[in-house]
Amino acid sequence: MYKIKLPAFEGPFDLLLYLIRKHEIDIYDIPISQITREYLEYIELMKMLDLEIAGEFIEMVATLILIKTRMLLPQQDLDEVEDGEDPRLKLTLQLLEYKRFKEKAEELETLEKDRRRYFPRKTNARKRIRSTQFQEEEFVLDATLFDLMTAFKRALDNMPKVTVHQVKKIKVTLDDQVKFIIEKFEGKSYVLFSEMARELPEKIYLVVTFMAILDMMKLRMVSAKQADIFDDIRLVPLTEISLSRYLSLREELEVGPSFDEEPVE
Repeated sequence: MYKIKLPAFEGPFDLLLYLIRKHEIDIYDIPISQITREYLEYIELMKMLDLEIAGEFIEMVATLILIKTRMLLPQQDLDEVEDGEDPRLKLTLQLLEYKRFKEKAEELETLEKDRRRYFPRKTNARKRIRSTQFQEEEFVLDATLFDLMTAFKRALDNMPKVTVHQVKKIKVTLDDQVKFIIEKFEGKSYVLFSEMARELPEKIYLVVTFMAILDMMKLRMVSAKQADIFDDIRLVPLTEISLSRYLSLREELEVGPSFDEEPVE
């Protein structure tokens, strides 16, 4: 199986805040059982994709399970252990503090983008290519890693259910699926991930295609955008979209599998 190592786009608190936002949960009354279950599902998706999981994610899982266990204790025992304090309180306070810092960082990032309009930097060789059909205002939000994983999970759930298992050898490579993605961009300013996923015949093709998308994002060939929060994922080109360009960037940055690696089975 190919292993694609990405920088940590987000941390464990980002995943918690994402799940809270997704389900419109009151941060002061977090349903620990539900959040723990979904948090573990995202960890399993990361493992399936061979993404490098930081120790902080595992530590957060342990924290959630500990809180869940304490909340299952009889109230009398809970009072003795925590002096009547809600086991979720410490986590809630940490989340609120993290949320404040994150919002301030986003404000500074927005300010930086505004300032760049007045003092633009010179573009380098990898100049961003925009189609005349592409209107930036259509894609207000940058999709996070968790947005991408949510779209991936939704596509997995929508794959046809196989009731009779037949052992067979399926050969699919990362380069094959990069080529597949590139073909979808022909004549288009963006590609919907959901539409692309519906054309894939089996789960292994979906997994390798998603890995190819992450690799292309790492090489800054495409970016993931959304028209609104939790909306469908749109893949938008950032540079020339071709297989030769992909192979050149991969070789230049010394990332991804070598061209002669064995295919995924």
